[in-house]
Amino acid sequence: MKKNAFYAQSGGVTSVINATAGALILEAKKHKEIGKVFAGKNGILGALREELIDTSKESISSIESLKFRPGGAFGSCRFKLKDLESSEKEYKRLIEVFKAHNIAYFFYNGGNDSADTAFKVSQISKKLNYPINCIAIPKTVDNDLALTDCCPGFGSAAKYIATSTLEASLDVQSMSETSTKVFILEVMGRHAGWMAASSALARSEKGDAPHIILLPEITFNQKNFLLTVKKIVKKNGFCVVVVSEGVKNSKGKFLSESSTKDAFGHAQLGGVAPYLAKLVSEKLKLKNHWAVSDYLQRSARHIASKTDLDHAEAVGVYAVKYAVQGMNGVMPIIVRGKGKKYSWKIEPALLSKIANLEKKLPNAFISKNGMDVTSKAINYLSPLIEGESFPNFKKGIPEIKKLKLVEVKKKLPLWR
Repeated sequence: MKKNAFYAQSGGVTSVINATAGALILEAKKHKEIGKVFAGKNGILGALREELIDTSKESISSIESLKFRPGGAFGSCRFKLKDLESSEKEYKRLIEVFKAHNIAYFFYNGGNDSADTAFKVSQISKKLNYPINCIAIPKTVDNDLALTDCCPGFGSAAKYIATSTLEASLDVQSMSETSTKVFILEVMGRHAGWMAASSALARSEKGDAPHIILLPEITFNQKNFLLTVKKIVKKNGFCVVVVSEGVKNSKGKFLSESSTKDAFGHAQLGGVAPYLAKLVSEKLKLKNHWAVSDYLQRSARHIASKTDLDHAEAVGVYAVKYAVQGMNGVMPIIVRGKGKKYSWKIEPALLSKIANLEKKLPNAFISKNGMDVTSKAINYLSPLIEGESFPNFKKGIPEIKKLKLVEVKKKLPLWR
């Protein structure tokens, strides 16, 4: 008897997460073990609320077009399930919904917290006597998931950041004689500096922008920062700084931390660029501009990396293959090949070795002065932004196909 599958997107979305969804749905159609693929409306909340989107109602061309669509086509959310004792009602509700809709395959597409949730569901389904094959699928622009060489979504965000850094630096340089001397770009990265490090790919030769890269792995030193900015402006006439949102001071506090927290309990970040800009203005008396790449860096599908897109589709395909093979509590990860020419493959990894772990920038990737990256970092990062896969354009902007998003009929009482 065929069993249905449930797919959900979780946490912050990327420019290629829908490519994973499309590849997964199309791969599922090839396997006789799988009936329908239901997508959760707004992620895991879709399962709890029994708001299941029937992807079989979409045309093949619509599913294929998902690879060109940024954001989360079915909706995402930040909702963390705790342990069984703390979230018993939620886990029981999940199993009730899965039972009601004959779901035996659970695909959870997200980052660190999502991997943790997927692992818990894989364990708890056994305790609640409802076997389900649970596969977590990697996705995060932060590139901080353990074991996998890189994370789908990161390569495209890195390409956007490097491109934006290059283009903005040319703008600043052209105006630096009589106007702006310092430009500061803030990028995502709470504890890991992969995004900020990728800005170094903007350089074509030594001395090119960015001139300073501030990473969360390195404690911020105000004196050294200001001295370096002053020195670079004196030499070049201008200075470009790329800073991670997660940079901390000597007391271990985020420079950009606010009192607001997200649904996962993490401090809401954003505001380190204006903080640094104020320092430059007050201490160095230099005219400056700052920008926060924010959602732009993770939604720029028009300049996505082809390598990243290939990764995103591959993990969706292999998630299905692993599930029908009977695997449970695993994640398809990207394994880099050996040799100078870039190559990669997909292998399964246990969620128990991934959940709640963070992969930070290695020390070997960080320069001795703590404000730049090394050639080893460049060698790692470069292949991940290679290649282009442009969407179709209509009336001058990317063409986005609309989905029907038909929900299945509810069979259970309303949740909460």
